[in-house]
Amino acid sequence: MIKILIADDQELIRQSLMIILNSESNFEVTDAVANGVEVIRSVRKERPDVILMDIRMPEMDGVVCTQIIKENYPDIKIIILTTFDDDEYVFNALKYGASGYLLKGISMKELTEAIHKVYHGTAMINEDIASKVVRLFSRMAQSNIAIQVDERQSADLKDSEWQVIVQVGSGLSNKEIAAKLNLSDGTVRNCISTVLSKLNLRDRTQLAIWAVQTGAVHKVFGEGN
Repeated sequence: MIKILIADDQELIRQSLMIILNSESNFEVTDAVANGVEVIRSVRKERPDVILMDIRMPEMDGVVCTQIIKENYPDIKIIILTTFDDDEYVFNALKYGASGYLLKGISMKELTEAIHKVYHGTAMINEDIASKVVRLFSRMAQSNIAIQVDERQSADLKDSEWQVIVQVGSGLSNKEIAAKLNLSDGTVRNCISTVLSKLNLRDRTQLAIWAVQTGAVHKVFGEGN
């Protein structure tokens, strides 16, 4: 059972999402709240697995709330679900550890699939802003947000793992990486998990930023060792 917390300042959206998600056999909506302060209170009590987080909310917005939640509860997955695709919102949400950034125009099928994927460790970015995210990775890599990895850790990476890192740094999804490298989705997912462990990185976003910063996205790697 995947426990979900809904955070949105519009009551109609909260109630609609609660009804629809609770109708899924493996979903349980633990709470539906109207702002970031209420999110923090609810998380302390309910410990959800996934939070659907709006950006613009009173008292505390979704970006600040994402930062606080990820610093204190790093295992909780956060999906930003909003009508806004402004660069600053996307940039900060991903920087602070959101696992997904989706626009409210998506279908309920797409949303439920995104919740499953994020719960199992895959980052989900709405197709409408995927190219924006790739540009953001480059901008973040040029900024003062440095992702530090010990050279001895990266030296242990196999060529096959480097191939996947290149695609992550280019903004591709697991499905796209699998198709491009002729691998299964599961193999790609397991590879990314292994790489994150080897490099001691928190999530896919940090891996993508590091890949851009190190120039790995511009390199060509042979078949795996």
